[in-house]
Amino acid sequence: VGSGLVGVLDSAPSLAAACCSLAKMQASMQLRGSSAASKAATRRTAGAIAPVVSDVQRVGSRRAQLKLLNAVVADFNATAFQKELVKFADTEEYIVRGGRDKFSHLGKALQGIKQVGVIGWGSQAPAQAQNMRDSFQEAGLDIKVTIGLRSDSPSVAEAEACGFKRSDGTLGNVFDVVSSSDLVVLLISDAAQAKLYPRILAAMKPGATLGLSHGFLLGVMKNDGVDFRQDINVVLVAPKGMGPSVRRLYEQGKSVNGAGINCSFAVQQDYTGTATDIALGWAIAVGAPFAFYTTLESEYKSDIYGERCILLGAVHGMVEALFRRYTRQGMSDEDAFKHSVECITGPISKTISTKGMLAVYNMFDDAGKKVFADAYNASFKPTMDICMEIYEDVASGNEIKSVVQAGSRFDRFPMGKIDQTYMWKVGREVRAKRVESEIPLDPFTAGVYVATMMATIETLREKGHPYSEICNESIIEAVDSLNPYMHARGVAFMVDNCSYTARLGSRKWAPRFDYILEQQAFVAIDNKEPLDNEAMQKFLSDPAHKALAACSEMRPSVDISVSSDADNSSEGVGVGGARTEFRSTVAAA
Repeated sequence: VGSGLVGVLDSAPSLAAACCSLAKMQASMQLRGSSAASKAATRRTAGAIAPVVSDVQRVGSRRAQLKLLNAVVADFNATAFQKELVKFADTEEYIVRGGRDKFSHLGKALQGIKQVGVIGWGSQAPAQAQNMRDSFQEAGLDIKVTIGLRSDSPSVAEAEACGFKRSDGTLGNVFDVVSSSDLVVLLISDAAQAKLYPRILAAMKPGATLGLSHGFLLGVMKNDGVDFRQDINVVLVAPKGMGPSVRRLYEQGKSVNGAGINCSFAVQQDYTGTATDIALGWAIAVGAPFAFYTTLESEYKSDIYGERCILLGAVHGMVEALFRRYTRQGMSDEDAFKHSVECITGPISKTISTKGMLAVYNMFDDAGKKVFADAYNASFKPTMDICMEIYEDVASGNEIKSVVQAGSRFDRFPMGKIDQTYMWKVGREVRAKRVESEIPLDPFTAGVYVATMMATIETLREKGHPYSEICNESIIEAVDSLNPYMHARGVAFMVDNCSYTARLGSRKWAPRFDYILEQQAFVAIDNKEPLDNEAMQKFLSDPAHKALAACSEMRPSVDISVSSDADNSSEGVGVGGARTEFRSTVAAA
């Protein structure tokens, strides 16, 4: 959510071909050139496919004999951190557990890295830069974190306020920082990456590592008919939360071992043979409680898709539809807001975060369960229709191209505000008088929300994504990273602290979810049409509940804390944290 989309696409078919050929490209890289070149190519993709069964720690009291299930779709070799084989429902995946007790391993993971250059200052950069700086200091490492910005960037002042300064070499111009860094973490905006990647790659030192927090740059380069330089590593670490939440939970985690945001990681190119350890060191340093393996293609598809569905777009459209429905039914404006927005961002999110989706259903009496089931059955199929459309638009390149085109129009049509309507003004009044224990748990709202969350999950599952990615992109990120920000200060505070890509996607797709719920789900209930009871029956026994439970066992004990606009506190807000003023500008060349 925080990293954003990259690139200018000429045609959807060419993008689809690029995406679908990633595996073939990796395989072909291993066959190019001489024997020596083949060995180098093997290093570039080491650990991406073949299962490795050494140095595996099994979770739980299972048999010592290792039994790999079909769902272990990828494996990786790590020397600095110990991987664990975790059962997610009926599948198994390798993960690496984080926490401050792992900081002592950062030196081994990041051996040879003297400078990390963080390029940009958007949603993710302030969080990742500050977290890495703090982690390196705590670990006693002499690794400098340096911010790279244009000299005329309006973000220079904010970076300086966070302690990055030209005088000590921790703030510099983009290409000076790129050329002097051993790990280049590229977090500039989407369109800027598309314009600048040739110059950035050319400026990197041989043997350096390019770090991405979003996988789509690979698709852009394939579409352009070019490849990464063969004398660098290319890795990905993608925190499953917007930047301010990555920073806020890390700060809170200083009092416990491991609060933070889970990260996916990938190794696209391993020139030095150390790329996996570098990626994992980066993930642990930014505060990941656990890191799970993915590919660049899988990451960008699930990420761009998720933020348009339950993470941002769907929940925004849903609460607008519910608010209108409840006011039509005679609720006061304040009660309607409580039963729609507050219900989701409060008790529903908190319950799912710690106990799962089934626990929400089981909190109701028999009458409430009937209302939940009706709302669920009426909402699941219509919302999955939209989810499937979004996923296929992302996979085909249509959605990506739409975002890049919108970004190119920012000079004429910047993104407008999304919290100025009457409903969100009511919300400010509700938050000013909020008593957390008095927020209602509405069974109808719960049924609609959980159905849409399950539609988001089912689409990813049908498209072949692993449960680690599904749970983080559809559930954990929603309830632990994003919804708390809407709870604190409204929808804009949640949406607009994310990347341009996420902000645009939410604005585009929220009305579609609003419409489909209003025109299909609610009408079916009001007209007492026969409902698809099979959807609810599948929900009650869905394996996603077991997968989420496995994730919850690794969840830190800390809940994110962000000050409300009704408080006098600035907790988690301001320089280096969440923003309250938002802009959208065309990327500079």
